[in-house]
Amino acid sequence: MRKNIIQLLSACVLVITTLTFTYAQNQKGTTGTYALTGATIETVTKGIIQNGTVVISDGKITAVGTNVSIPQGATVIDCKGKFIYPGMIDGGSILGLSEVGSDPRTNDYNEVGDVVPQMKALTAVNPNAVAIPVTRISGVTTTLVVPQGGLFPGTASLINLHGYTPDQMYAGFDAVVMNFPTTGRRGFFDRRSDEDIKKAVEKSLGKINDVWDKAVQYHKLDSVTKGKAAYYPELEAIVPVVRGERALIIEVNASKDILAAIKWTQEKKVKKVILSGVAEGWRVADEIAKSKIPVITGPVLSLPTRDYDRYDRAYANAGLMKKAGVTVAIQAGDRNMNYRNLPYHAGFAAAYGLGREEALKAVTIVPAQIFGVADKLGSIETGKSATLFICDGDPFETKTQVQHVFIEGWQIPMISRQTELYDEFLQRAPGVKK
Repeated sequence: MRKNIIQLLSACVLVITTLTFTYAQNQKGTTGTYALTGATIETVTKGIIQNGTVVISDGKITAVGTNVSIPQGATVIDCKGKFIYPGMIDGGSILGLSEVGSDPRTNDYNEVGDVVPQMKALTAVNPNAVAIPVTRISGVTTTLVVPQGGLFPGTASLINLHGYTPDQMYAGFDAVVMNFPTTGRRGFFDRRSDEDIKKAVEKSLGKINDVWDKAVQYHKLDSVTKGKAAYYPELEAIVPVVRGERALIIEVNASKDILAAIKWTQEKKVKKVILSGVAEGWRVADEIAKSKIPVITGPVLSLPTRDYDRYDRAYANAGLMKKAGVTVAIQAGDRNMNYRNLPYHAGFAAAYGLGREEALKAVTIVPAQIFGVADKLGSIETGKSATLFICDGDPFETKTQVQHVFIEGWQIPMISRQTELYDEFLQRAPGVKK
């Protein structure tokens, strides 16, 4: 009996050992000192450097230029004929918050309730989401994850697309999100009367005002009691916005609603505001410019908001706002998880009036400035985070291939579910019938 047990245990050990060696972990990123040589470097903020070198060490860019000494022991990557760009920043997504749109068990971006600003998107991010590798190997290295739903659906967070935990991915920016009441119809299925829509907007706006006024009072009470006031989590989350310590992102699209949102922020004296979506910003671009509120617009690859508009209004929106003097960043804004297409949204904006230089800024340095992280991200400069990518052409063109990606100095494996499927079916071998 004892002999049989020993034989059984030995067999189990053999099986476990075999499985261990057969099913290795996925390829991991590597870190160290790198020299990216012979490249055309699009610094974004300091022009274009021909035949230049970028040195990466300890997660930072330690040298950029044409006359750069390569550190001893550095891993050299020959970039002759290639281009180096800063990692692109998507100004709004649910990446990492949703896995399968049709399965609510895999969606964690919409909490119950109209007023839940204390719900942090960062805590819900799944670092192992399938769409993250798909997105980052396209040169999109950073994204703002934004909760969806009610009037105050939660707090958005900026993340880098590499790390085992949300805290490791956190890129240093948070903002409370508000969905401004819309006076438009939700779609062809919206059969409400104009009067019903008006009443719904008034009710929602009244609720927003009530929450804001309570947050202002809570701020005053908290200041007097020195943090000993009764704890109300929803008000506690909004108080930093009241104090001007945290930004308020207002999702708004129709021109009438954009103007109403701007007026609301002025009346409430909100110090830090970002407008998001802004599909009809081109209609009221001058008013947005006067307010000096920055905009994150998108999706660019979209249909016109009104049947009688020109076909290209969504494409031209960013350029028209920029021409009026608005600070404009671009988001993919795609609920179908196609965030890898951010460069093509920027490419269309470039072709329809924004121009290539400004379009590149709109997915790099401008969102970094809006989010207050321009000292770390958004351009190729000495001292900044080594978050960048190497490609063989213009990233706004679909034929361009991204060949290397670095996030905070980590060289990212150029592997995703899509590349694995491509390789699998490119080299398929169905077997031979006997």
